[in-house]
Amino acid sequence: MSETWFLISVDAGMSSMPWRIRADSARQIRETFAEVAVVAGPAERATDLAAGIDDVDIDSPVLPSALAALRATRDAQRDRPGFGALLDRDVIHLRARDDESDDDTLPEIYLMELGPDGHRRRQVEIFRDGTSVRIRPEDILFDPPADLYDPDLAAQEITAAEFEEGWRAAGR
Repeated sequence: MSETWFLISVDAGMSSMPWRIRADSARQIRETFAEVAVVAGPAERATDLAAGIDDVDIDSPVLPSALAALRATRDAQRDRPGFGALLDRDVIHLRARDDESDDDTLPEIYLMELGPDGHRRRQVEIFRDGTSVRIRPEDILFDPPADLYDPDLAAQEITAAEFEEGWRAAGR
């Protein structure tokens, strides 16, 4: 059984789902569960912040349903090419496309610059009409960290030069 407590959170849109989890390290938590942010840890700080939050042991065979689903997602990702390929980097650049929305007022393409924690540092939003805008950290209301273990993100990686070209061309 692990000895250290961490406070974790899962982004749920306008809110989050927190747990206090016993694990060996923050990395073990991220390797075990998809889309989980380690908010605080270890020990006292996680304990102080977690009053009234459910306690979970990372090695428990029975987990709350949301965590069980995130563990199953991570297990399914583990053997795919690109799993964890974005870890341990100072800067990561990605290009994501929104193919699900037909709304012309929403961006079609996102160029993102992420830090080593998966949070956005800068972003370019490119619209269907070809216009684009720069987004800085102070413009971002909600910024759950990207899951750098996710092999789908590794497939979206672009070069720094590609990002910078989009950044220079964007308005604002």
